[in-house]
Amino acid sequence: MLSAGWLMTRLEDVVPSKYGTIYPLHKSFGLLLLGLVVIQIIIRLRTRLPKSSEILAPWEKHLAKLTHATIYLLLVAVPLMGYAMSSSYSHSDGITLFGLPVAELLPKNDTRFAMFQWLHRTMAYGLLALMALHVAGVVKHRYFDKRPGSDVLRRML
Repeated sequence: MLSAGWLMTRLEDVVPSKYGTIYPLHKSFGLLLLGLVVIQIIIRLRTRLPKSSEILAPWEKHLAKLTHATIYLLLVAVPLMGYAMSSSYSHSDGITLFGLPVAELLPKNDTRFAMFQWLHRTMAYGLLALMALHVAGVVKHRYFDKRPGSDVLRRML
């Protein structure tokens, strides 16, 4: 999603696939992923998580919880801001989910569109940074920590 968003915003408007294929697919997959994230959150709330490693320092446990919570928040907020952006844009052709029309619930307002656009972009890059932090934490615990039991990858899988 991030690479498609980055690509489509850099293509010239005259490229036919920009609005004919890439934008609609980006929106459709964004809505699909939003639905999957909501299902994942419901499952996570109903499922007991594996116990956190006792070997981790308290600051590491706190950072992991904060990172996970923020990732989930952004996994919901980014597509919602994308929806708000598309819904409020005065020149929008509408929002579809793989060709099926989706209701636009917000009034057309290009000032709000610009705000939603900024939020969508900023939060998407924030999500990317948190994903990198998450992977860096896994790599650190798996390959650099010398303490037995610090490998969190097994717990994640």
